[in-house]
Amino acid sequence: MKEQIIDWIKGFYVTEKVFDKAAFEHDIVWWTLGMFAALVVSSALVWLFSRFILIRVTHVVAGKSKTEWDDHLIHNKVFRGLALMVPLMFMEYFLSITFFYYPNTHDFLSKIVVVLIILACIIILNRLFNAIRDIMLDVENLKDKPIQSYTQVLKIVFSGVLIIVIFSVLTGKSPIFFLTSLGAISAILLLIFKDTILGFVSSIQLSVNNMIRIGDWITMEKFGADGDVEEINLATVKVRNFDRTITTIPTYSFIADSFKNWRGMQESDGRRIKRAIKIQIDSVKFASPEMLERLETISLLKEFVTKRQTEIEKYNVDNGFVGENAINGRKQTNLGLFRKYIHHYLDHRVEINSEMPLIIRQMEPTEFGVPLEIYCFTVSKEWEKYEGVVADIFDHLFSVIELFELRPFERPTGYDMQKLAR
Repeated sequence: MKEQIIDWIKGFYVTEKVFDKAAFEHDIVWWTLGMFAALVVSSALVWLFSRFILIRVTHVVAGKSKTEWDDHLIHNKVFRGLALMVPLMFMEYFLSITFFYYPNTHDFLSKIVVVLIILACIIILNRLFNAIRDIMLDVENLKDKPIQSYTQVLKIVFSGVLIIVIFSVLTGKSPIFFLTSLGAISAILLLIFKDTILGFVSSIQLSVNNMIRIGDWITMEKFGADGDVEEINLATVKVRNFDRTITTIPTYSFIADSFKNWRGMQESDGRRIKRAIKIQIDSVKFASPEMLERLETISLLKEFVTKRQTEIEKYNVDNGFVGENAINGRKQTNLGLFRKYIHHYLDHRVEINSEMPLIIRQMEPTEFGVPLEIYCFTVSKEWEKYEGVVADIFDHLFSVIELFELRPFERPTGYDMQKLAR
């Protein structure tokens, strides 16, 4: 077919006697440029047509289809990649016709177009593997399998093979030559470009596994980083700390070392409060009738204290824990009442997310007292508002702790020593 078109072009000049041979050779440059311009315009039209067919039509078909796999193909833009192949193959076919009189130019442009076709194949394969990954993750039995790792390996292998094919096209040598040469120089390349290769591999893993993104708040104690990610490069990740300094971290360190990404907290329904008040052990005691009477005046505890005391008195009477045996009966403690008060107090605060866990727990006693840990989540996740809520809560708790005749643990200070010396 190509030869027939070329013969027709030559015949238009020579056989049909439109121009003589000299005129043919004189005008062939302009004829070639005109055909090349027509080829570019035609390829653009073919690209628009292929986009319409492969994108618009497939979107309509996928929208009406009951299956899910075609939706994944569209979501991962597989058909957009296929739309690139059609005009490139069209151009590659007609290049030999356009530049039949200039074989060297044809060879040069043909190599470029073939390289573009191979690059389009890489894009299509990567998107196709992403779609296959999503399709397989929809299968119930495969959700807990490392499908993403398998598809990542396949993408690396196929992309590497096609890149070798690109070098083969550009140099005119067999792909086997590059495979054998690669083994010989791999040790030198690994030594010279170690940091670059590590950064490249790490950046791919960070991107594919979605470990960090620009704008994420990360903490990496090893490098003193605590702030937002501003830039992710091949070799480094730039973090602007909250004190406005900038920390630059090697990209491969995010694979080799541990770091904390706060994105999960920012995307969740609340930010955690996990802080303990240490109570002096010798201040923990049974609640006296006077204390219970005083605490019943607190609206948050009135119902609980009354109901609880009634249950305890009934239990002690039913089990004979009265009179001399009262010591063996059940009694309320000031620490237990304080713990219940904290729970009610936090449960009534609008800043605390009631849909998330709210736990007030007594932890193992230590030489620093009995830790009473508060575990809950604030509605606001902004740093400034979060710290304000935490401060308000503990300001209040430190102020009311004396009502329960409890003392928070605190190491002796110079002021305490002065008071003892008086």
